[in-house]
Order: sequence, then C-alpha cells, then structure tokens
Amino acid sequence: MAKIAIPYGRTHWEAEIPDDRLEGILESNAHHYQAEAGEEALVRQALENPVGSPRLSELARGKKKIVIVASDHTRPVPSKVMAPLILEEIRAGNPDADITFLIATGFHRPTTEAELIAKFGPDIVKQEKIVLHDCRDDDSMVPAGKLPSGGDLVINRMAMEADLLVAEGFIEPHFFAGFSGGRKSILPGIVSKVTVLANHCSKFIAHDRARAGILEGNPLHIDMLHAAKTAKLAFILNVVINADKKIIKAFAGDREQAHREGCRFVSELATVKAKPADIVITSNGGYPLDQNVYQAVKGMSAAEATCKPGGVIIICSACNDGHGGEAFYRWFADASGPQEVMDKIMKIDMDATIADQWEAQIAARIQLKHQVIVVTDQCDHSIIENMYFKAAKNLPEALQMAESIVGRQSKITVIPDGVSVIVS
Repeated sequence: MAKIAIPYGRTHWEAEIPDDRLEGILESNAHHYQAEAGEEALVRQALENPVGSPRLSELARGKKKIVIVASDHTRPVPSKVMAPLILEEIRAGNPDADITFLIATGFHRPTTEAELIAKFGPDIVKQEKIVLHDCRDDDSMVPAGKLPSGGDLVINRMAMEADLLVAEGFIEPHFFAGFSGGRKSILPGIVSKVTVLANHCSKFIAHDRARAGILEGNPLHIDMLHAAKTAKLAFILNVVINADKKIIKAFAGDREQAHREGCRFVSELATVKAKPADIVITSNGGYPLDQNVYQAVKGMSAAEATCKPGGVIIICSACNDGHGGEAFYRWFADASGPQEVMDKIMKIDMDATIADQWEAQIAARIQLKHQVIVVTDQCDHSIIENMYFKAAKNLPEALQMAESIVGRQSKITVIPDGVSVIVS
C-alpha cells in the first residue's frame, strides 16, 4: 500500500493507494532539489549577479520615484526574505529614494492588512508605503496604446510615472501563460480590467500554445511581454520554491532574460511524463493557492493532462474562501451544465470578454472530459455542486465516489502538487 502526502490548506492529507493500482506519482524535482545555499544567500547572489542588467543599486542611482510591484495574497512568494533585500539593494545606490510597494492584485479581491503582514512581516507593513492596485479604478490608470492582440493596454498610473519600476515574484508552471513570474507582474498584475479581459479572451485560452510550460507562440505571453516593455519594467527578482515554499533558486535582472533563465530551470525540474489513468488525484499545492475553487482549476488542469477520457479527477483543495469570484460562480450556477458554459464563452468576442470567463472556460473544458471531485471539509459543498463538480469531505469518500464511476480496480495516478508540474 502506497501512502502519499497530498497538500491541503496548511497541512496535508494522506492518499492510500494499493500498489497494484498505482500507475505513477508525478512530482516536480523542485521538491527534492538541494539548494546551494540558504534562502537569503540565494537572493543576495542573484541580486549581486543580475542577468542581462546592471545591479539594482546602480539602476536606482538618481531615481526619485521607485515602485516595486509585489505579488498579492494568492501567491506563495516569500516576500519576507525578498523584500528587505530589494530595499537594501535600492538604498545602497539611493538612500533617499521614494519607494512604494504596489500590490499586483490583478483581477483578484484586495489584499487585507493581515495578509500583507503575513506576506511582508509587520516591519515592512509599518515602515514602508504600500498601495493596492485596483483594476476597476479607472482614475488610477493611464492608457498605453494597444496590445499585439489588438486589445487596449491600460496600466496603473503609479507604475507608469515611476522613475524605476521593479518587480518581485516567483516562477512556476502556469496553466495558460506557460509560466508565472516576470512579465505577469504587469499583465495581469497591475493593468486595467479592460486589458486583463482582452488578454484572457476565449480565443487565446483555447489556443493550443496556451498551456503550462509553453512560452513560444503563446498569445497570452506575447501580450504580457509587450505590457512589461511598455511599462518599462526595468528589473525583476524571481525565485523558485519547493513544496515547503522555501527558495531553492533565485533569478534577478532583465525582465525577459532573467525570466527565461528561470523558466528553463523550472522546466528542467517540473516536466514529468504523463501516466494515463482512469483516476487522477491531485491538489492545488495547499495554502495559499487552494483557498477557493477558482484557483483550484489550475491543479485540475495538470490532472487533465494525464487523466483518460471519461476518467475522474480528484482534487484536494480547502476552498475556505468559497468559489473565489461571483462572476466565476455564476457561469455555472446559472447554466444547465458545462456544455452551455463552453458554448456561451466561445461565442464571446475579445473586446466583449466577461470577468473570470477564462477560468470558467478551462473548468468547463475539463468537466466535458472528466468528472471532477473536489475534496474539502472547509467549504459549503452546495457551492461546489452548483458548479457541476462533485464534493467529498475526505479522500476515502472521494475514492469511493470515483470507483463507483470507473470501477473498483481502476488505475490511479497521483500528482501531489498539481500546480508545480508540467505534464508532457
């Protein structure tokens, strides 16, 4: 009997799978990677040896307004380690710089003060200027031309008026942008809702290059790079983390060169060969990415890549924050099923994209091929069931449900952390 830990919230559940039914365990090697130094030392090394760029301390000289774009509460970016070192580097070159952290909330809800303290620690929250981006606040935006796709590019005014724009983040596989990090700090991080909607249109989400691990020819990535260039994103600090959310590698420097180097590193660690099975068990990597159903679609998409047609996906996701977006929820709650959701979304033009339709589109795509069971004891099951998923309160119950659909002897593949792998 194989016993496999599945991340769940701030803890984990254990999947017990008979050896003769276990088809495979798909894990990123990032979870077993031995870092060459401690977290702080890795970040310092990256800042001292930037890729394709002068050091940040040099870039900061003579600059008055410096804006640091930082990820929001939905991302496990270890800002407690990174932010103090970014500040130290900037102030080494410019002790009098006017520095503001701009939280890249993208299309998410605002980050709370408690979440900011958890992210940065109390000292930075108390001592530094922090502003929350609001994609719906037109007064805080400025038009910046067009995206390569034709959509309107509208960017946060504070970022556009900065003398130096910096971004921190982390790199992991992303289910439609290829990888997180780098240019994503700008789009969708700090752009207007109209820009997010244009970039996340149904045509792009359905594109065969809009998949985890793919940058070349990915239409979303092309738009994102253009937005970062237009915003004059001058320097990034991106890290790679393991299952314990600890830094194992850091990349700093040019917005494109440093990011590509980081993506190559992640790709080498995260790419795993599919092990097709009728049942696939996965997770959204635990807290903070498994706070809602919206984010859980990411983990589902990894399972989709190795689940046989008509098979069952079981995803462990606390979803303690509920569905994660009323618009996302209503796509399903107001529909007769996933086919109606998909049919409606595919008829929507780029310039008419509706909030959160991209997540609904991917969820519906998965549901049309597989039954999905969400395992949670922290979310009202009626919310999940109203979205045409099944719900279970624990893994044994979910396995029983899955076996009733595909049979008691069905093979099982386990992806302990669905957001950390590229299934090829």
